[in-house]
Amino acid sequence: MHGDLDRRFTPTATALEGLHGQQTVAQRRGQDYETEVALEGTQGPLRVRGRADGYDPRRRCLEEVKTIRGKHDDIPANRRRLHWAQLQTYGALFCRQRGWAEVALALVYFDVVTQTEEELRQVFGADELEADFTQRCDAFLAWARQEALHRRARDAALQDLAFPKGAFRPGQRELAEAVYRTATSGRCLLAQAPTGIGKTVGTLFPLLRAMPRQGIDRIAFLTCKGTGRLTALEALGGLREGTPGRALRVLAMVPKDQACEHPDKACHGDACPLARGFHDRLPAARAQAVAEGWLDAAAQRRVALQHGICPYYLGQELTRWVDVLVGDVHHLFDPNGQLWGLMQALEWKLAVLVDEAHNLVERARQMYSADLRLSQLRAAAAVAPPNARAALEHWLQAAQDLVADAPAPYTVLASLPESAAQALQAAAATLSEHFHQHPLSMGPLLNFHFELQRFMRLVDALSDHSLLDVQSLPEGDGGGDALDGVLSVRNVAPACFLRARFKALQSATLLSATLSPPDHAVRMLGLPDSTAWIDVPPAFPAEHLKVQVADGISTRYAHRDASLRRLVGVMAAQFDDHPGNYLAFFSSFEYLDKAADRLALLRPDILQWRQDRRMPAPARQSFLGRFHAQGQGIGFAVLGGVFAEGVDLPGTRLIGAFVATLGLPPVSAIQVHMAERLGRLFGRAHGHAELVPAMQKVVQAAGRVLRTPEDRGWLWLLDDRYRRPDVAALLPPWWGVS
Repeated sequence: MHGDLDRRFTPTATALEGLHGQQTVAQRRGQDYETEVALEGTQGPLRVRGRADGYDPRRRCLEEVKTIRGKHDDIPANRRRLHWAQLQTYGALFCRQRGWAEVALALVYFDVVTQTEEELRQVFGADELEADFTQRCDAFLAWARQEALHRRARDAALQDLAFPKGAFRPGQRELAEAVYRTATSGRCLLAQAPTGIGKTVGTLFPLLRAMPRQGIDRIAFLTCKGTGRLTALEALGGLREGTPGRALRVLAMVPKDQACEHPDKACHGDACPLARGFHDRLPAARAQAVAEGWLDAAAQRRVALQHGICPYYLGQELTRWVDVLVGDVHHLFDPNGQLWGLMQALEWKLAVLVDEAHNLVERARQMYSADLRLSQLRAAAAVAPPNARAALEHWLQAAQDLVADAPAPYTVLASLPESAAQALQAAAATLSEHFHQHPLSMGPLLNFHFELQRFMRLVDALSDHSLLDVQSLPEGDGGGDALDGVLSVRNVAPACFLRARFKALQSATLLSATLSPPDHAVRMLGLPDSTAWIDVPPAFPAEHLKVQVADGISTRYAHRDASLRRLVGVMAAQFDDHPGNYLAFFSSFEYLDKAADRLALLRPDILQWRQDRRMPAPARQSFLGRFHAQGQGIGFAVLGGVFAEGVDLPGTRLIGAFVATLGLPPVSAIQVHMAERLGRLFGRAHGHAELVPAMQKVVQAAGRVLRTPEDRGWLWLLDDRYRRPDVAALLPPWWGVS
């Protein structure tokens, strides 16, 4: 490919429209028209096969039909050159098969809207076609040979890969063996492993060892939160150093908002200098990148700017040519996930590690949910062109009626009424047609178009796994006096969307310190029934963490004010007995502030600091910076927030934690309906809606205390409900809570 990078919206026909378009063209050609002309030939070690769309013997013309919406001039020039290259390749093979000295080639652009054809026809000599064909094959062969050599070198290096840390830590070998067995048997694994055993390197190492033995093409280390990617890259750096010639290519999948050099410019050659001539300079940049092999964000940026191209889209290209990818879970599990698309298109054998996998249920729910606000609709209708405004206003009226007629501020609908569904489809189709006719249009209306299409797809896929609900918003929330509300498709259990993805993987290991009980993840995520389970014991003696339940304290909403005196008394007594740094977790900022204020009155001598509702990155770092070695004080935070997981405060930086909540979600109409739907799907006794996620948050927060095998600490569970058998059963057995 040559020319500029151009990421503007361009009109394309659907696969079904493409099939119908080719059939229409064939019917117009006559009975002697040959369709689906099979072509095959060799060039050195390459075997090239394909099917030309048709051959018209009356004109001695080989045709390739491209179905489009609009005029062919709207298609970027470099993409049209690709179309010609495809047809010329077919022409070379056609002349070989039939022994012809020349042939007419025609690119037929068929507009599915007007049902009209635009034909670009040219006569080529067989020698000219053969020379171009040879040149293309030689270019492909050079790259293919290089990649085959890399694959052999990589596999040979991984066969003898040594564990980089020397001896395994306690529990680490058990984990590594389970991951290796999973990869070699093509299964899925739920691995519950505590902090301190080195689980990142303990899972990457066995997967790399399995790579050559099982013919695994790629490994993906995916995280639900960004902090885990740094740990993965650090582990991979050590593993890569252990391979001869560093024969392992590693790529960090960098989000666009972090990689873009010119966020104020559009992604095409007329606007951005790094998009201009992108495809002309890409081959040299790609060759340098794969030769270097270590492709974290800094390396991608350095190579890209050295060659004058966009770092983000260089990274997108490199995903095809590396061995290990480190990125976010959406790359695989999102409806439009890049890894999922590449795995299908290139038939990869992909092995996946998902870190902090207890977050995957909620992340996947977000991927398969969508909201549409009335205020959004009004804004879109106001700026829509005349040919689209009427359809948008009709859908706006239907949506307003749904909100206005709802019997309660929050209402779940069994389905979208037929009239509203028709209005939605008409609005989406009209907007789609507008952008097909104006492919270079940009701005807020295009963004709304994509959101509307997403909402409609999820409405079409509606089933028991999701709720369709209507919520009215307080007056004024829409920015004016008009009624505002939200129509939502709210996913409850993403299993139906993820099941096929897990099935298609070579293996998948879901890793976390809080995956118990395993049937929660299996049911909610759609993991196979054959999914294996391992619960790795902690890397330290159980007595290193002293766990206590404070009897006589209730943090239920109605009891919170009455609980404060005894609650802060327990905190103060623990601090007096064992001075040091503590984290105290609460269910809400309101409860947090009340407890912190009460402690300040009772014990002004105890240093304290608090999490705020909105904390930018510098404020979060300042909060964590207060936990210095040999320090003494209490940091107040909310359970499930940024300080409840992914925080590493080893040694005396943190010696204890107080959990002043059971972690249950706030009571709301939405939560009630989600619990009811999950109960219908899986049974209420399993606690999938409330209790299991709550205890996972508690165990995650408690995991901040002991970060190394040498650490010792205290954990106070400040609620008498922790004595309940159903609650205690979801806590680690070695805590000794009963």
